[in-house]
Amino acid sequence: MKTIGLIGGMSWESTVSYYQLINRGIKQHLGGLHSAKLLMYSVDFAEIEALQHAGDWQKTAEILASAAQSLESGGADCVVICTNTMHKVAPQVAASVSLPLIHIADATGQKLSENSIETVGLLGTNFTMEQSFYKGRIESEFGIQVVIPNQAERKIVHEVIYQELCLGKIEEASKREYLKIIDKLAAQGAQAVILGCTEIALLVEQADTNVPLYNTTEIHAQAAIEFALSV
Repeated sequence: MKTIGLIGGMSWESTVSYYQLINRGIKQHLGGLHSAKLLMYSVDFAEIEALQHAGDWQKTAEILASAAQSLESGGADCVVICTNTMHKVAPQVAASVSLPLIHIADATGQKLSENSIETVGLLGTNFTMEQSFYKGRIESEFGIQVVIPNQAERKIVHEVIYQELCLGKIEEASKREYLKIIDKLAAQGAQAVILGCTEIALLVEQADTNVPLYNTTEIHAQAAIEFALSV
């Protein structure tokens, strides 16, 4: 079994989900007392969040690249950035090590393609919804049209992530707002909706809506499991 290197803490609330999903997946595949071989470098999210909103992506890239190098030195066989938004600096992180980086948008795009999704809605931070590093990658690499909420709705989605979910707060009123936005994306032609922030799955799950949801935390964790078990 290969060793998975996780860069977590963005936020730690969702990194917990990665740890659980990967270990459960390994046990499901191998049985018995098996668990995943994992190394984790968990950053201080307050520092990362401040740099994100200041637009200092270069500094965030340096922090995550240093984390990746530590994982490589520790014996990791791959790098998994446990957040959608910070894949904005995935190219710099990947370039800093000789390890493969398992990209969350690629794993998600592959799953969408397997299910013949041609138009998909995207929820996430404003950075993820508005910038091209994520939705542009899915559109260019997989030929899937990505639709996003309007500006007022994006503000709601973004603020709930940072002011509630990253702090471990699960509010029913926020869930209702998210579900209304999901329904509107479906009305705009989205055949499914990407939960494009690893915290969103803490708030909304498939049982809450008839619109197919793509939980990027689960999808990314599954890609890491498949890598760890590959020959």
